[in-house]
Amino acid sequence: MKVLMIIPAYNEAMNLENVVEDINSNFKEADILFVNDCSKDNTLEVIKKIKNVEYVDLPINLGYSYAVQTGLKYAVEYGYDYLIQFDGDGQHLASEAKKMYEYALDKDIGVVIGSRFLKETSYSHSFFRKVGTGLFQKIIKMLTGKKISDPTSGLQVIKRDVFLPLSKMYGYPEFPDANLLIQLIYQGVTIDEIPVEMKNREFGESMHGGIIKPIKYMIKMFYYIIIVFATNLYGKANKK
Repeated sequence: MKVLMIIPAYNEAMNLENVVEDINSNFKEADILFVNDCSKDNTLEVIKKIKNVEYVDLPINLGYSYAVQTGLKYAVEYGYDYLIQFDGDGQHLASEAKKMYEYALDKDIGVVIGSRFLKETSYSHSFFRKVGTGLFQKIIKMLTGKKISDPTSGLQVIKRDVFLPLSKMYGYPEFPDANLLIQLIYQGVTIDEIPVEMKNREFGESMHGGIIKPIKYMIKMFYYIIIVFATNLYGKANKK
């Protein structure tokens, strides 16, 4: 089995060497792909100095979701069986990703989510993120009947038959979180969670930092969820 760690990187120069050291120590069988999203700092220079990693250098800033989809396309092109979405900010742990990967292999799961909330951990969640997570938990349960404790987790293991169509998806969602999970559930993809430990960011700024960004995120997410739900209803109506 070939497995690829996809690591989107935007202004993460201070974190990347530690991220790679962690992966090399705790998940040696995984290949590493950095997607440099036109960083303004010296992220690219740091990546070029790291041995035994591949990278894609985007010419313009496409944002997190399209950086992820770039990684999906790479995984398809080079014949990977599984990929792992892994953040470049040092919050995700390679040992936890390996545990998720082994679980996905053993249970033959399409998507395995690393959950911060299935058990009590030391991870600190901001107030707005807590509110958003709680709301999206309820919405997913209401629309699909499935309980997902951590719908905003960026740590995911994805099987090839799931990421192949996602790599070709036109209009890949700006925030591939609860909305994408709902869509995958409607499509019959098997999704499971296992509890993981995560660290808090040590250097740099989160893409959901402050007050305005989380509010914009929640507004856009509600819009995307409505679109996914309406599309699913329309599809069911056309099948009758």
